[in-house]
Amino acid sequence: MTHTPRPSTEAILAALPDLAPYARDAVLLHPRRAEPDRRHSSIGGPLLWPSDEPWPQCSLPDVDSADGTPATAMVPVAQIFRRDAPGPWWPAGIDLLQILWCPNEHWDPPAQQADVSPVLDVRWRRAADVTDPLTPPPAPSRYGEDGSPPRAWAATPEHVTAFPFREELPAELRPRLAELVRATGDGGDVITRLAGWKLGGWPTWHLTHPAVVTCGECGTAMTLLFTVASDDETGVVVGRWGDLRVFACPADHRHPFQADLH
Repeated sequence: MTHTPRPSTEAILAALPDLAPYARDAVLLHPRRAEPDRRHSSIGGPLLWPSDEPWPQCSLPDVDSADGTPATAMVPVAQIFRRDAPGPWWPAGIDLLQILWCPNEHWDPPAQQADVSPVLDVRWRRAADVTDPLTPPPAPSRYGEDGSPPRAWAATPEHVTAFPFREELPAELRPRLAELVRATGDGGDVITRLAGWKLGGWPTWHLTHPAVVTCGECGTAMTLLFTVASDDETGVVVGRWGDLRVFACPADHRHPFQADLH
């Protein structure tokens, strides 16, 4: 990761005003050592979960169970309240996003999931509807060495402006953005790569060419919803120290998400 500070949004747009139409809101979620409870945004912390709603289980084959039995409980990955991270990713009437995963690697998961990574479950809800919370949640019956439950951290939000990877821009803008990146970094891209756990923004494509992720229900181009980042603080490692990204349909949040590993 580069140590060069990212210029302010104002400085970036002053140097390259044509980037303005491509700016997107994003919220970086900085892990902070604390003991979060289920009423707070967190990474790996307890979830505000209704006691009468079944806890997600995974029964897919994994590296430790060739037939996926017995089914194992998923574990919390992130819980974000709208009050802490307002932005365009929130559906109307929804104020709580919860992400869980199976703490095992799956080599051949369903199409919407990322290969060779934990299987995800994404839940949207209204916090006020949870009047009788579940406590404690069931523990997983097994988990891989690299997929153990994330350590619980409070999440401190930082609202930022994200810009797309150069290959997602019109051809005439790409060399100008490349020059700006060279002028402000020390070998890394501090303009378009917002490293860390985050809501919204643009996906980075520094390892592959950009791809359009389309909704399997309606064909709409999906937008980046959430990024799980590998880092030492949370103890999370996905892929080869990469990012696990969740894409959502902007037309209807009830349509299935798509995930990939980058």
